Amino acid sequence: MSAGTQVYAGLPVRDLDKALDWYAAFFGRPADEVVGDELMWQVTDSTWVFVAPDEVRAGGGLITLDVVSLDPYLTRWQASGLEHKALETYGNGVRHVTIIDPDGNSLSLASAPTPD
Repeated sequence: MSAGTQVYAGLPVRDLDKALDWYAAFFGRPADEVVGDELMWQVTDSTWVFVAPDEVRAGGGLITLDVVSLDPYLTRWQASGLEHKALETYGNGVRHVTIIDPDGNSLSLASAPTPD
């Protein structure tokens, strides 16, 4: 793949309005772009996560995002009333947490330990 490659990871949902509220709380901001029936959040310069209505496949999504720190997400989710699975720390020091959206899509965040 070339250096200009963009990644668009999609999650199918049943109710777009409900998803808009939930994902705004998840990311801490409204969608960066709305294209037709797709709500899009830019995660990095070359990575986007989008949600789109799809009754048949809703709940079948699985995404893991690498983040610098889990703490801002955990704090924001708690303030917004979003519940997540138990926080894990792997043997290599990576911290990991999974949260499930209202349709059953699984989003995980992983944060590598900071070098000493």
